[in-house]
Amino acid sequence: MKVTLEEIDLLRKRANVSYEDAKEALAKFEGDMVEALVYLEKENKINHKKKCESKSQFISKVKSIIKKGNRTKFIIKNDESVVLNIPITIVILLTIFTTPFVIIGLIAAILTKHKISIEKPEGGSVEKVNKVFDKMTSTVNDITSECD
Repeated sequence: MKVTLEEIDLLRKRANVSYEDAKEALAKFEGDMVEALVYLEKENKINHKKKCESKSQFISKVKSIIKKGNRTKFIIKNDESVVLNIPITIVILLTIFTTPFVIIGLIAAILTKHKISIEKPEGGSVEKVNKVFDKMTSTVNDITSECD
């Protein structure tokens, strides 16, 4: 029995296999779609995840990371008020594209005794990062106090 292109296309859609695998399975079982599917399954040739599904999963993961980054805030404050409060996503983009300016800005903030912190959307803070920022600030404050 000759296998038609329509049958091959149908099997490809159902099993997410190559034309070659679909044609081989249909030819082996004389066009019997069920037997061809069973055969492909036994041979572990059926791809359960389609490419578009994995792409959409990747895109949804990236969107999730960006949303979380937008809710996590990078904050610089002095004794009186908040000087800068922006999403961490913007900080990352600025760091990628304008690294020297970001470094100069951070050094300037520390030298002028500003407090730098990162706050999570749940109201908590990123303890390890904030401890590093606090240590840097206090060390610079100690050094500048000695020089005065």
